[in-house]
Amino acid sequence: MKIVFAVVHDEDSNKVTNALNENGFSVTRLCSSGGFLRSGNTTLFVIVEEAKVDAVIDLIKTKSKSRKQMINTAIGQGSMSAGFMPYPVEVVVGGATIFVLNVERFEKV
Repeated sequence: MKIVFAVVHDEDSNKVTNALNENGFSVTRLCSSGGFLRSGNTTLFVIVEEAKVDAVIDLIKTKSKSRKQMINTAIGQGSMSAGFMPYPVEVVVGGATIFVLNVERFEKV
């Protein structure tokens, strides 16, 4: 058995979950947030037989899309008393970060 952890953007989480459910995979969802942008993510847990790991990953890939987003970063103006000026920067968000781990024991009660 394997456990697939997938961290997906909140905008993609329903599409990913629905696709996994429609293909017979049970999913547990947890709300999470990223450390860099502190934006909303969803962490999905899927327990599968090793032979089905690639099918789960393919579904996640097809339903998780990266996109560009503008964020404001603070740039100093020389001295600490001068404060910071917001500076817009374009970053890529979304997509998925996927981890696959061995499961030593699994029970559904």
